[in-house]
Amino acid sequence: MKKTKKGALYITQGAMIAALYVVLTMISNAFGLASGAIQVRLSEMLCILPIFTPAAIPGLFGGCLIANALTGAPIYDIVFGSLATLLGAFGTYALKKTKFLFTIPPVIANAIIIPPVLKLAYQVPDAWLFLVVTVALGEIICVCGLGMLLKGALWKIRYSVFKNQEEVKFSEEVSAESE
Repeated sequence: MKKTKKGALYITQGAMIAALYVVLTMISNAFGLASGAIQVRLSEMLCILPIFTPAAIPGLFGGCLIANALTGAPIYDIVFGSLATLLGAFGTYALKKTKFLFTIPPVIANAIIIPPVLKLAYQVPDAWLFLVVTVALGEIICVCGLGMLLKGALWKIRYSVFKNQEEVKFSEEVSAESE
């Protein structure tokens, strides 16, 4: 496949993931769940997507950056919240060959980075352990729970959704030759 086609596919996938992240965050925000001490961001279920495509890494980062800005988050949350998502996405990609462990990096990244952000940006009272637990629980619900459901829904169609048809044809030819 030509480099330009691969580049366009990568950019398109990343942009679509970013757009989905923004929309799902806006839905969570409408219910008051996108930020604060107790947050269940539906968009965080997308943090499993790096197991399917590396384009998800910049897509998740960009989507989080845009979503945080659109929801009126303070600059600390825009920057460090997006960095937490970026670190989690890299970790997910690094663990993509595991059955379940790939869901853990976003939980850990957010549980470590977000509590100080909540205290600094939102003046949430200093209850560090409470914030770690609530942020981690929200991430577990979204990434480990909803994310695994999303993985199950996408797994059988992953090649048609995340790969170019030429790559699918090539992989089918290779597997047919090896039989």
